[in-house]
Amino acid sequence: MKHFYTAILLGITSYSFAQTNLAEQVNKGVYNKLEFFINSQMTDSAYNLASDSFKQQYTLPKFTQMLRQIYPLGRVKSSELLRFDKGTATYQLDFDSQSYEVLFATDSTLKFNTLHFSQLNEPATEKNVTEKPIETAITSKAVDKDDFFIDSVANSYLKQQNTQSLAIGIIKNGQSKIYFYGETAKGNQTLPTKTSIYEIGSLSKVFTAILLSNLVEEGTITLDQPISLFLPDTLKKNEDLAKITFQMLANHTSGLPRLPDNFEKIKGYNQNDPYKAYDKKALYSYLSSFKNKKTPGEEYEYSNLGYAILGDIITGIYKKSYDQVVRDLICKPLDMNNTFQVLEPKRKDTFKVYNKEGQEVLPWSFDAFSAAGGLKSTVEDLLKFANAQFKMPQSTLENAMANTRSFTFFLPPDTDLGLAWHMNLLDDLTFYWHNGGTAGSSSYLALSPDKKSAVVVLSNTALSVDDKGKSILDYLLHTN
Repeated sequence: MKHFYTAILLGITSYSFAQTNLAEQVNKGVYNKLEFFINSQMTDSAYNLASDSFKQQYTLPKFTQMLRQIYPLGRVKSSELLRFDKGTATYQLDFDSQSYEVLFATDSTLKFNTLHFSQLNEPATEKNVTEKPIETAITSKAVDKDDFFIDSVANSYLKQQNTQSLAIGIIKNGQSKIYFYGETAKGNQTLPTKTSIYEIGSLSKVFTAILLSNLVEEGTITLDQPISLFLPDTLKKNEDLAKITFQMLANHTSGLPRLPDNFEKIKGYNQNDPYKAYDKKALYSYLSSFKNKKTPGEEYEYSNLGYAILGDIITGIYKKSYDQVVRDLICKPLDMNNTFQVLEPKRKDTFKVYNKEGQEVLPWSFDAFSAAGGLKSTVEDLLKFANAQFKMPQSTLENAMANTRSFTFFLPPDTDLGLAWHMNLLDDLTFYWHNGGTAGSSSYLALSPDKKSAVVVLSNTALSVDDKGKSILDYLLHTN
């Protein structure tokens, strides 16, 4: 039994040469070029061998996605013409551990118009018994303009060295779509799914800001209150902390640095998992002697430290861990079932992340800095999160979410700040965005409530996805 994993069958050519052996020779010549380009991973050159009719139905991004499933098999070790019938050749390709049949036909312009791969049955071995058939996102339906654009953006990212997978979600005029590309782990030939987990890094700050805003909605705090009122008595006497308000922490104008100066000095510090060992004791030790070099409220400086303090106060008020507060107050009401801080043990074997050099690295763990960058999520959950921003606020949570998008500070030349959110104009439309990055992941989320449109981009590689997210948002806001 054969495993078919792509169907690029455009019909057998009706063109025939006067002599069968000549037709075979022509077919073989074009096929040899294609095989060379596949072995060299020259996707564009391989695509240029395709006929116009082939290209009309199968775009370069779709063709690229298919070949990305072939490349991990390695180089073609041998190739044999099995039969030639009515203009279509059947070749057997042997890779290191697998063999395939390829149907291949050319037209009168000496371009291929039929290309179909199928895996041949082989005796079971310890290696191939555990392998899964390659799957690809290629289908026979026509690609609409949204799909084409998203594919082109995704493939421009994946063409970079050392990328692995992408999960992209869009909301356009209130309608959602999800796209998947690449491999969840190097060499596993497995596309991500809607429940594939990604580190979202500093996107966690938007969740933290909503928790803060929720405390305001409940009447527990006000944004202009000094944070020192909610810190331990040992820190209340620090006058520099008494001048910092909750709003200043949430919009990065507190004067606090990005990280405390004792960050790398604490016991157990590991540069490969830098936030794991930094706990409440280390945080309070730093704050006890903190001297502000800036005037609070007057200058923007992005601060993970500020959000660590917010997280400490929020969890202290609710008397729950950060992970649990996020789940209880945000995830459960929004039906986000795969957003959390602590990775479940059963998922650890499949959760792989990679640095910019393509090396697998540790997912980051968090203690005191959980609220600054500790969450993990999925493209499905983040689309639910984005969609919730478009609702007319009625509940406490919905009001809290809406209030995080209120203006709090202007950052020249063209950015307004809410609570965590950065806000910009695209033509006359306001959009809200935040990104995230760890040693092995990158994320981007942006939304425009006026157009009920949003984009989520998640990668398990440290290479930034910001530009890709921005280009998709621009597209969504300028197409019908």
